[in-house]
Amino acid sequence: MARGHQKIQSQQKNKEKMDKMKKSQGHDQKKAALAGLKYVCTACKAQMPDPKTYKQHFENKHPKLDLPDELKEI
Repeated sequence: MARGHQKIQSQQKNKEKMDKMKKSQGHDQKKAALAGLKYVCTACKAQMPDPKTYKQHFENKHPKLDLPDELKEI
């Protein structure tokens, strides 16, 4: 078994290797969140995850505009 300085170097090298593996496999939460935003407001281009939220947003933020066709059914 390695002792002293050689042991410390081996541990540091292994830690760097493991960190690189974590970064390459890591789950990016920002990309996952952006993938979930499927609806885009026609007036302000804001993104929403579902049609119910989109309709609430449109009614509250753009009351003077007519409701888009895709929201009239909801």
